[in-house]
Amino acid sequence: MDQQQKTMPAAWLLLQKTYRNRSMILKLAKNDFKTKYTGSYFGILWAFVQPVVTILLYWFVFQVGFRSQPVGDYPFVLWLTTGLVPWFFFSDAWNGGTSSLLGYHYLVKKVVFDIEILPGIKIVSAFLVNIFFTAFVLLLFILNGYYPSVHALQLIYCLCCILLLTWGLSCFTSAVVVFVRDLEHLLGVALQVLMWLTPIMWNIDMVWDYPWLVQLMRLNPVFYIVQCYRDAMFQGPWFWERSLWTVYFWGLTLLLFVIGASVFRRLKPHFADVL
Repeated sequence: MDQQQKTMPAAWLLLQKTYRNRSMILKLAKNDFKTKYTGSYFGILWAFVQPVVTILLYWFVFQVGFRSQPVGDYPFVLWLTTGLVPWFFFSDAWNGGTSSLLGYHYLVKKVVFDIEILPGIKIVSAFLVNIFFTAFVLLLFILNGYYPSVHALQLIYCLCCILLLTWGLSCFTSAVVVFVRDLEHLLGVALQVLMWLTPIMWNIDMVWDYPWLVQLMRLNPVFYIVQCYRDAMFQGPWFWERSLWTVYFWGLTLLLFVIGASVFRRLKPHFADVL
């Protein structure tokens, strides 16, 4: 690393290297997506089968089993699916980003390779699956007689939110997991807890009598993203209409990104020795 890069903020350097290697990131992300299912008869179809089955299972349990009521004017299955799709993307991207250095350990030892882009490769790979599921949600709404309005354009903003949040988190956890392998298992547990606290499969209006709990749950940045998706599909408020919440989300997300990039750069010289 030359003197100019040493004095450059870690977050800015990460952005520069990502932009410079954008073509390589996309190429490796496509390759990563394909190699996951190499050797199986149905290939990349498995990337879509499991989430669809999960959605159908949750729908059966909550709507058929527990007879969950419609949310507003929309069937429960639409409300549920709209929350699950960004969650699948977030959890898959963060899990993949965390294990990126371990999975690409042979690239970490290459002197000329910018290993800062490795978490981004996993995130883009997860994004390729998310494109399908975003289209799946739109189709599901149309089949139920609800046609997307101009509010659906907010999905682009929602995707930007997930990308930056998971990028910052993945930079931090991918660097730490090299030295503390237990973090992989801890992350799995944390994601299970976070899924129920977001909330995704139950309506936060159920605890509206506890305003302190509602405010506490809104501190979760993933809750903001899920709500953003639902606002986009259910013609809710635009993100700038939730001004304080939006400022909080971006302040926290940018802070996490700066911290993640800084920790990654600090630990980077030791990766090759451990891997």
